[in-house]
Amino acid sequence: MKKKISVLIVDDSAVVRQTLRAILCSDPQIEVMATASDPYCAAEKIQHEIPDVITLDVEMPRMDGITFLQKIMSQKPIPVVICSSLTAAGSDTALKALEYGAAEIIQKPRMGTRQFLEESKVHICDAVKAASQVKLNRLPTVSMVAPKLTADAVLAKPTSKAMIHTTEKVVLVGASTGGTEALRVLLQALPADAPGMVIVQHMPEKFTTAFARRLDGLCRVAVKEAADNDTVVRGRVLIAPGNRHVLLKRSGARYYTAVKEGPLVSRHRPSVDVLFRSAARYAGKNAVGVILTGMGDDGAQGLLEMKQAGAFTIAQDEATSVVFGMPQEAIKRGAADKVLPLGAISARVLSACS
Repeated sequence: MKKKISVLIVDDSAVVRQTLRAILCSDPQIEVMATASDPYCAAEKIQHEIPDVITLDVEMPRMDGITFLQKIMSQKPIPVVICSSLTAAGSDTALKALEYGAAEIIQKPRMGTRQFLEESKVHICDAVKAASQVKLNRLPTVSMVAPKLTADAVLAKPTSKAMIHTTEKVVLVGASTGGTEALRVLLQALPADAPGMVIVQHMPEKFTTAFARRLDGLCRVAVKEAADNDTVVRGRVLIAPGNRHVLLKRSGARYYTAVKEGPLVSRHRPSVDVLFRSAARYAGKNAVGVILTGMGDDGAQGLLEMKQAGAFTIAQDEATSVVFGMPQEAIKRGAADKVLPLGAISARVLSACS
């Protein structure tokens, strides 16, 4: 019998600890090893038994979650899932946790409709399962600092006038666990006039706003959270907002995004499959599809449909994937024209669009 994933829950709220325990114990593949009200209590638990995964609150008494995360990763690396509330300030803090080695960010469970609670269960359990598969110490942690200035880097981002022209090629990207760092690497390698791009990164709402803002400050391309009817143009990257599906649409020569509500697709909202399938329908051979690190199979079928419609498709290789689930599923289905290490994908995307 396969060993269950053991989880240590660290949160100062007794209600949250109880709710998380109930959610995680409802999954037959997961067991809750223990709960702790703060990092000091958690450290005592870890001395007796090391969990497979830790769910960690950010704001706690005696020691905050970010400080505890840094200590864990420097002393005894354990996969950590950040469990955070939906606040603008908290989003920036939680994103910093990803830089320090956290595997996932999940929304802190709260009372709501039956559908909300069921979706929370899916997101939380999947995040823990994904974290249990993360390859720790795969690469040295790279801080999201501004790139070293070069002649190209100081070029201004495209002006609104430069964005009038619609790009002939559009790039669609899907990512999940490990994707925040993978996307940073991918986007920082792009020139200011790179082809228009739409991205789905599995992440809760509000966090995608902070994530897009941070990438915009690091990259030569302009990065923003996608809104309904945003035009996909050269020099701009649009990131799907958390908890909303994003589709690529076309009106004449203009590509644009449609932001929609709807049920979970492939266990996610936003779903990579939704984006890729719309690209297959509306862009066809004018599209380039890229599937990056992540658990599960979201995007695999959509990438296959893009390839069948004439698009050029790329999957990240196993060696550079934090979790080789989504790329592996795409490769198994014959959806990838090329399987490449993360560092080589940007150049191949540009050559495919030239």
